[in-house]
Amino acid sequence: MARVDPLRREAVPELEDFFQTFERRMGFVPNSVKTMARRPKVVQALAALGLAVYDVEHGVLPMGLKSMAAQVSSTATGCLYCQAHFSTNANRMEIPDEKIEHLWEFETSPLFTDEERVALRFAIAASQVPNGVTDEHFDELKQYYDDEQIVELLATISYVGYLNRWNDSMGTPIEDFPRTYAQEHLQGQDWVPGKHAR
Repeated sequence: MARVDPLRREAVPELEDFFQTFERRMGFVPNSVKTMARRPKVVQALAALGLAVYDVEHGVLPMGLKSMAAQVSSTATGCLYCQAHFSTNANRMEIPDEKIEHLWEFETSPLFTDEERVALRFAIAASQVPNGVTDEHFDELKQYYDDEQIVELLATISYVGYLNRWNDSMGTPIEDFPRTYAQEHLQGQDWVPGKHAR
């Protein structure tokens, strides 16, 4: 149950351009953004950061990898809302359903490359409280990624961290599309909507 109700999109027409930014990237306007809309500058800042992190034209990492890192990060923090969202993002970025279904098994599944394993391992360590990143994580990362790519990866994880804290604290109600996708494809991870059920 939502602890603060999302606003109706029509209630904040001054944010329509920002709503469209999220809609283009995700296929819908998330309830988290509609809740943040009570403070329009927060929506504007989040949209700007989202465009910088998920920079289609100038990004230096594959969008699918960033979506997988986001989902693993959300699983590590326990945010069910974001797990569902980032699984649908990964799907939109052409990550096969089978890979999404086995994402938490990335260490042992043959579906994942060593390059992906290193990034996903780093995503989990960076999402822990207290932070679990070590010099060894960076030694591994630098075998596959340059500094610009590492910065983009950590920017993605940090962006997701904000969303994890926001949605888990707010109990943001999950939208139909990500809920349905998660129920179908995250069963092996025991995904349930929990407090995010309407």
